[in-house]
Amino acid sequence: MTEIVLRPLADAFMQVGVYVAVMVALFGWLRWRYGDRVTDGLTRHRRLGPLVGALLGVSPGCGGAIILMPLYARGKVSFGTVIAALVATMGDSSWVVMAWNPMFALKIHTLLFAVGLVTGYVVDALGIDPARGVRRRPDAVPTPVGAAVVPTPVGSAPAPAPVGSAGPGGVLAAAAVPDLAGSRRMFGGVLSQVPASTAFWGLTAPAFVVSVPVLFQLVDPAVLTRALGGVDPYLALGVLGTMLATLIFAAGRGRLADDSLETAHPRSIGATMRHSAHEASFITVWVAVAYLAWQVVTSTTGFDGSQIALGGLLGVLVGAGIGLIPGCAVQIVFTGLYVSGGLPLPTLVANAISQDGDALIPLAALRRHSALMATVITTIPAVAVGSALLLLL
Repeated sequence: MTEIVLRPLADAFMQVGVYVAVMVALFGWLRWRYGDRVTDGLTRHRRLGPLVGALLGVSPGCGGAIILMPLYARGKVSFGTVIAALVATMGDSSWVVMAWNPMFALKIHTLLFAVGLVTGYVVDALGIDPARGVRRRPDAVPTPVGAAVVPTPVGSAPAPAPVGSAGPGGVLAAAAVPDLAGSRRMFGGVLSQVPASTAFWGLTAPAFVVSVPVLFQLVDPAVLTRALGGVDPYLALGVLGTMLATLIFAAGRGRLADDSLETAHPRSIGATMRHSAHEASFITVWVAVAYLAWQVVTSTTGFDGSQIALGGLLGVLVGAGIGLIPGCAVQIVFTGLYVSGGLPLPTLVANAISQDGDALIPLAALRRHSALMATVITTIPAVAVGSALLLLL
């Protein structure tokens, strides 16, 4: 029972969740503090679009790529900039590989950045832009279903408008925050749960203190267990952490807090920390699902991954195909299988390049045809690079 169920649950939090939480909070703070400066500079230097797009996309999580979508809808950045970001992004799967192996994460993110950069400039050089004809019409800013056009973002009248919202008459809410009211209804319950987020960080702090020496083999876990009278702190904190993450996940109805433009622009450090707790919980739960499923399979069938059919060209095609699925949940599970030893590297790389994370959601709300073309385009370098790795490895 302990090794089949409890150990995978503990590993999900202690090996991934605590490190994801720390990194999500760090990048959330950087986004809150400096995000607008990056995008403001981007609109002034359009030729650097794919370069900046790849940089924003390769940053862990989905927020960097998300903030480009309203800029593209208003014609501030090129379609190649969007493609560069979508190719470079690994979505929230980034947190999984970063927590598992930072050096490996650096290598794969460098590869994603290079592929995104090249693909973005190629798209611009070919003049591909599905929204070009739409933008020729005056004030052709799409209004997603359910979005309200208001002069300023809800709850931020005295604050400056979000990036990409410039324009007379305040057309901003429709262009920059699709279905803002729906997003608040969707995530407001979790984001307002201050006690839950406080408990999450209160548990994460000691878990991080225990996890670092245990994972880096600086301390024998048995020594800690004896010192605490037979209580294994790694197992106890890990299981409690995953259970708390599951409660936060369930309170949010299984939805990620980072798939809207509103949450990509946190208004305060408090909101950033609450959002970070929610996002880390979301990732922890799906990693736990992958870990638990893999442990059950290997324990009951003896399957260790060497018999897997997702190798060779078939694996590359399957990885790229799964990358077509919007959102991050499936991609997190897929990456978790690789971390568990269940997938070959070319399959993971094909999936990492093809997936668009949650950035595709606001793009689809703003420019549906562009979103469809973008997700198809990103599969081309995914299959090409994945196939090249088959020859090289």
